Amino acid sequence: MVRGILYLIVIMTSTLYGQENEKNSVKATVDTFFEAFHKGDTVLLKSVMADKIRLQTAYRDKEGKDVLVTDEPQKLIDAIANRPADQKWDERLLEYNIQVDGNMANAWTPYEFWFNDKFSHCGVNSFQLFKDGEHWKIIYLMDTRRRNGCGNE
Repeated sequence: MVRGILYLIVIMTSTLYGQENEKNSVKATVDTFFEAFHKGDTVLLKSVMADKIRLQTAYRDKEGKDVLVTDEPQKLIDAIANRPADQKWDERLLEYNIQVDGNMANAWTPYEFWFNDKFSHCGVNSFQLFKDGEHWKIIYLMDTRRRNGCGNE
């Protein structure tokens, strides 16, 4: 009986440890994405993106209409590669909420975006990731953008 309980505790502990380890790996993938974004390193950026990644942005326009925009990944890659040297893009992640189930993960990251050290907007990133063998890849990224309700007013 005691052995059975100890065995159950070991299994539960190792499962929880494995989930935390996977969450750390997902976080590292998201961190690599932003390291590349801030440095302008498109090779590093592509290393954490799936070949057929989907990118979308949701926002409310000046007339109050909800808008959903789908962009080609190359548009993001080109913008990062061709960013003028006098522009500083600083996306600051405020927290991470990561969920993992097997080879699928979601990372929800509220953020603030600063342009040349001046607050621009805030929102949330929603990363969907797939673990292809040993590495987590971002397969879908959706973000929201707003200027109000950010806590910076």
